[in-house]
Amino acid sequence: MDYRTIGYAVEAGIATVTLSRPEKLNAFSYAMIDEVLDALDRIDADDDVRAAIFTGAGRAFSAGTDISDGTAVFTRDDERDALRNPDGSFAYGAEAARDGGGLIALRLFRCLKPVIAAINGPAVGIGATITLAMDIRLASEEAGIGFVFARRGIVPEAASAYFLPRIVGISQALDWCYSGKLVPAGEARAAGLVKAVHAPDELLPAARAIAREIADRTAPVAIALIRQMLWRGLGYDHPMEAHRVDSRGILARGCSADVAEGVAAFLEKRPARFADRVSTDMPDFFPWWSEPSYR
Repeated sequence: MDYRTIGYAVEAGIATVTLSRPEKLNAFSYAMIDEVLDALDRIDADDDVRAAIFTGAGRAFSAGTDISDGTAVFTRDDERDALRNPDGSFAYGAEAARDGGGLIALRLFRCLKPVIAAINGPAVGIGATITLAMDIRLASEEAGIGFVFARRGIVPEAASAYFLPRIVGISQALDWCYSGKLVPAGEARAAGLVKAVHAPDELLPAARAIAREIADRTAPVAIALIRQMLWRGLGYDHPMEAHRVDSRGILARGCSADVAEGVAAFLEKRPARFADRVSTDMPDFFPWWSEPSYR
C-alpha cells in the first residue's frame, strides 16, 4: 500500500509510524485508518522490526476524527446501505458498523511487537484512545490528552471502555470522559496514563531509547509471547488461566535454541544473539485463545 496520510520508516530494527496530515492536525480519515492497519500488518510481518513507535507530524499527535465534513465522517459512503436492515432499523452486527478506532485498537491488541506512543502534542478523541492499546506512552510537555466524546454528543470508541479503566482506574476514567477536558501531560503522568513527560526535542530520543533496549537485548519470540500473555491476562477470571499459558511457554521455550543462547551469553558475559524469529518459530500452542466475533 502506498501511504498518503502516514509516514513509515524502519531504522535499525525500529519502525516509526508518523500520523501525517499536519494541515489537519493529523485528524483521522478513513484513509488514515486503513493505512495504520496496513502499517501494523507490516510491523508484525517484518522480522527485522523489533519495536514500533507512533508519533505525529507537526504540532499535534492527532486532533481526533476529521469532522470538517460534519457527521458524514462516522460512516463510509459506500457502506451506508449495509448499516440498515430491510425494516429500517440499524444493523448493529454488520461489519460496516464497526468503529474505525476499534479496528486499530484490536489490531494493536493482537500485535506481536512492542508499541510505544510518543505523544508529541494534542491527542484528542481517536488520537487519545488508540494509544491506550499501545504498551508504553510518553508525552511531550506540550501534549494534552482529551477524551472529548461527551462534548460532541457521542461516546468513547476504540475499545477504550476496556483499556482506559485498566490503566488509570474507573474513577479517573469516568472523570476524564464525563468532563471531556484536555488533560495536561503532567496530570496524565500522575494518573499513570503516560510513563514520562519530556521536553519536545527529547521525546522521540526517549522513545527510541526504550525501543533500542528491546531491540538489542531481548528475544523476539519471547517478547511476542510476553506481550500477548500480559495483555490477554487482563481478561482472565482465575490465575489458573495464566498458569496454563505460563507453563506452556516455559516448556516450549525452555527447549528452544534461544534459551540455550540466552543462558550461554549470560555465563560467558556477552550479548546474546537470538536466532528465532516470530514469522517461523512461534511455539505450537500459539495462539492459545479464540477471538470472539463482532456479531
